Amino acid sequence: MAAVLDIHSPISRGLLMTKLRAILPPHALLTEKEDLLPYECDGLSAYRELPMLAVLPSTVEEVQAIMRVAHDNNIKVVARGSGTGLSGGATPLNDGILMSMAKFNKFVNVDALARTARVQPGVRNQKISETVAPLNLYYAPDPSSQIACSIGGNVAENSGGVHCLKYGLTVHNIFRIEIVTIEGEKAIIGSAALDSAGYDLLALMTGSEGMLGVTTEVTVKLTPKPQLARVVMASFDDVERAGDAVASVIGAGIVPAGLEMMDKLATEAVEGFVHADYDVNAAAILLCESDGTPEEVEEEIAKMEAVMKAAGATACRVSNSEAERMKFWSGRKAAFPAVGRISPDYYCIDGSIPRRALAAVLKRTEELSIKYNLRCANVFHAGDGNLHPLILYDANIPGELEKTEEFAADILELCIEYGGTITGEHGVGIEKINQMCSQFTDGERETFFAVKRAFDSDMLLNPGKAIPSLARCAEYGRMRVHNGQLAHPDIPRF
Repeated sequence: MAAVLDIHSPISRGLLMTKLRAILPPHALLTEKEDLLPYECDGLSAYRELPMLAVLPSTVEEVQAIMRVAHDNNIKVVARGSGTGLSGGATPLNDGILMSMAKFNKFVNVDALARTARVQPGVRNQKISETVAPLNLYYAPDPSSQIACSIGGNVAENSGGVHCLKYGLTVHNIFRIEIVTIEGEKAIIGSAALDSAGYDLLALMTGSEGMLGVTTEVTVKLTPKPQLARVVMASFDDVERAGDAVASVIGAGIVPAGLEMMDKLATEAVEGFVHADYDVNAAAILLCESDGTPEEVEEEIAKMEAVMKAAGATACRVSNSEAERMKFWSGRKAAFPAVGRISPDYYCIDGSIPRRALAAVLKRTEELSIKYNLRCANVFHAGDGNLHPLILYDANIPGELEKTEEFAADILELCIEYGGTITGEHGVGIEKINQMCSQFTDGERETFFAVKRAFDSDMLLNPGKAIPSLARCAEYGRMRVHNGQLAHPDIPRF
């Protein structure tokens, strides 16, 4: 066990700053409150905390040196990408270092023949596709935040996107990552080959939420652009019928490039924001995309339309140009900010369920909306059952955030009840840590901690996230039984 540094002592804090100043240039060490405020939260802005200090390394050697100082002095470290995460995974700690990887924003290499790109973790998701577009290639995972989110953050959360149904999540689209351990050692996980000997540590690292190491480089898989892509927009007069149609599409043997669903509240918000030409009179719409050769697309689109109509679609429209296809998707991509225009605040949930349960869960969610007297816009990756309910609330009303949290927790518990899981791509962070108590047993959680200790024996990397302690789960059980209070006691809320 490393010697403990008392961070509450001004002298000790000063000593830590002295050690870091010996490593970093002055502009890369932030200690004043006004400089630290931009780092107080990620996309889950209901929970905020100022870090003790923030560092902005620009080389792997600086990352290594920072980690050695942290390890030797028992100081916690939270790594941060673009801060677009929605589960509080990058929420800083007031007794720890916030390490921003924003300066790691360069391409190391692009290999058109191998269809790979080596990039630093601060490179934006969309920037990869923009850079390799002249090679007729692109990076397939496309989170709604792809214009801003970083590839390092995508690795930490195993991000997906509207096209993950056919092309997979981040874990399916990377070959190799380079990391720095808490001891300051460099390690390479995975390889440029399709397989590598030993345990599949690449899958373990992807989605580990910054708890096992700090990513300094990622080798991503590049995908050839399809010759053609078209979208069917199907309207339904009943949300449950739309949910059943999703299962019908997959059951028919069709694997769409993307299959998304939005309910009426979501489409109305989107239409007023980006004018995507959605059917705002429908109770729900499905966006179902086919890509490939023109012949493949024509055949698959015809099958999609037939299945949708048989499942009860009241109307089907097919994009007639690339501009119209992008227009349809622009609405789905803008759903979160669009909902933000019709409510002072919203709370985005992320859970996954079997496709066959879509209709039932949507019905139960509607009942919860009535119970809590809070509107809920449903926007999600319907093809793989990844739900993104958006609960609308007003944080200025006393108690309304707490009520919203209870609503959100009930949705996540529903996901577990129907054989699903509490996250699909956003991660657990601090937002869903209580529901980990419902999904996993004490023994399973201890196995998670054993993995954590194998990489970080002193529990210094992003501690308190993702895996709840036994004591926390016991307390959560008591809260559920007695009053349903689901606030996060460890994180200040503003």
